Amino acid sequence: MPTPSRAPAPRGWLVKTEPDVYSIDDLKRDRTTGWDGVRNYQARNFMRDEMKKGDPVLIYHSNAEPPGIVGLATVSREGHPDPTALDPDDPHFDPKSDPANPRWIQVELRFKRKFGRLLPLADLRDDPDLVGMPLLQRGQRLSVQPVSPAHLERVLTLAGSPPSR
Repeated sequence: MPTPSRAPAPRGWLVKTEPDVYSIDDLKRDRTTGWDGVRNYQARNFMRDEMKKGDPVLIYHSNAEPPGIVGLATVSREGHPDPTALDPDDPHFDPKSDPANPRWIQVELRFKRKFGRLLPLADLRDDPDLVGMPLLQRGQRLSVQPVSPAHLERVLTLAGSPPSR
């Protein structure tokens, strides 16, 4: 008799933010936010083509001492035009962006939880179960990046917040 197959764990994501610009506490306060201002084509393509409603998203504080993963959100709305690209008063304005053919995309994120402690980048690098995680690769600067199901589960376990099943 064949073994029943389990549905694959959802693919996860990691987004970087500077805590003095928009922190996990800001997301907790706001409950949802458009993840706008991303101006890298590869990150844009992830948001436009691959991030799906319900996907888990790790929130990473960059340019912090120490930098690290601080919480969890979910995608609450899939990729759609980033309004900041069309607003001349916004620092993320792109004069070449065309409303009829949007160049820049955002997703909406919904706060899920703030971890009880920050997971520092240095500690993540020392964890053998996280080898190959894009965040930990030298030179990785993307502000939106995929996280494998195994890496997502490990991070959530380290945070004392195992994934819901």
